[in-house]
Amino acid sequence: MDLSTLLDRVKTIQVVGEISRESISGIHYDSRKVTRNSIFVAIKGFKIDGHKFISDAISRGAIAIVVEDNDAFPDDAITRQDAAKILVKNSREALAELSNSFFDEPSKKIKLVGITGTNGKTTTSYFLKSIFEVAGYKAGLIGTISNFIGNTSIASSLTTPESNDLNSLFSEMYNQGCKYAVMEVSSHSLLLKRVHNISFSAAIFTNLTQDHLDFHENIEGYFQAKKILFDNLGSNASALYNADDIKGSEIIKDSNAAVYSYGIKDSADFKMQNIQFDLNGTSLIIRHKNSEYNISTSFIGDFNAYNACCAFSTAAILGFNPQIIIDGIRKTPQVPGRFEVVGLGNKKVIIDYSHTPDSLEKALLAIRKMVKTEKPVYTVFGCGGDRDKTKRPIMGKIASEISDKVIITSDNPRSEDPLKIMNEIKAGISKANFTMIESREDAIKNAIKFSEDDAVILIAGKGHETYQEIKGIKNHFSDKEVAEKYLNL
Repeated sequence: MDLSTLLDRVKTIQVVGEISRESISGIHYDSRKVTRNSIFVAIKGFKIDGHKFISDAISRGAIAIVVEDNDAFPDDAITRQDAAKILVKNSREALAELSNSFFDEPSKKIKLVGITGTNGKTTTSYFLKSIFEVAGYKAGLIGTISNFIGNTSIASSLTTPESNDLNSLFSEMYNQGCKYAVMEVSSHSLLLKRVHNISFSAAIFTNLTQDHLDFHENIEGYFQAKKILFDNLGSNASALYNADDIKGSEIIKDSNAAVYSYGIKDSADFKMQNIQFDLNGTSLIIRHKNSEYNISTSFIGDFNAYNACCAFSTAAILGFNPQIIIDGIRKTPQVPGRFEVVGLGNKKVIIDYSHTPDSLEKALLAIRKMVKTEKPVYTVFGCGGDRDKTKRPIMGKIASEISDKVIITSDNPRSEDPLKIMNEIKAGISKANFTMIESREDAIKNAIKFSEDDAVILIAGKGHETYQEIKGIKNHFSDKEVAEKYLNL
């Protein structure tokens, strides 16, 4: 595809310079990846401004640059380079439009399900991928832990990749025979235009609780970002929302899609009943229209009942046979770091990604519901640095109120002082049932070695992560590996 054809599909303000008739080799937002006859899109990031790397991109062979800052590179300079400068209102939006066209609108060639919400996105996506595969289809997945094309795992650094990477992934999924794909759609990606022009067959809203307020400033801004997904759905798409969430009905009110709901409310289209769970798994009944379906999964907790119901509802809306859906849910493998139970004896360790007040509370309440007061409950957790600070004392209070003992430790402090973060967590605690151990490994060791033989220990916050980020450096660290080490597994 040549530059002229691509530009017909982008909203431009001005084009200066030479419009090459050469076939475009690629589209890049990282100047280091620019190749001969490619397009470089200069994006203003939060730390780095891509406009500063225009000369580097041209020296590497870019025949066109896309800018939103017209003064970043002079018109006469671009003319001397026999290249084109394309001025747009929003570089991120232009990147999405260019990449969607360059890869020939790949999201329209597969049935794509997008999941947004504070909690439950990853587990629901794993349920859906399993359902698709049990039905005999090759499926793709894009999310927090990893990206998948069928069974092939591709490393993931963002919950939702940049638009160019996203369209490239969808194109590769289609080329490798995927008929379905499911992806986590973060609030950041919606505001930053990463999913602009992506075609969704269905979209899901799981829930909304406090998170990312460092980015969105307030809960309403966070909600409005997520609402973008539903506002942009086409009339042929489906929208599914959690009827039990206070924002559920509001998030779909301006959507053109066919709307469905799930939850325990009588008004839900897919109604959950008789939720039961223990350390072996969860069972529930889903009522839809005049039928009842018995669901079972090895995943633990009423929050996983919601995730299973959400996946069941979505697959049913897409037309899958109920028995295949039930089998797909039952056969879904353990999601790494999502209420993952470790331990062969009476002492159990639960590794969970819960890093928000709501998810931490739900994880602890699920444990309490299972063990009641019969077994002591320990919680080891910290809070990430350079992120929403307001949740730190809230999470401290939740952990202290529901646990028998809390060990406050370091999470990913990033550029912040770990002890400062820990003290901010401590500020929310009024009980004398906590201790502070900065080393995360020592904190986990302490909880395992000095707890009762029948204790249940929740290690919260990092889940599947295999690193700890301190002062900009990522060192290998796995909560699961450390737990297994001190459990002598």
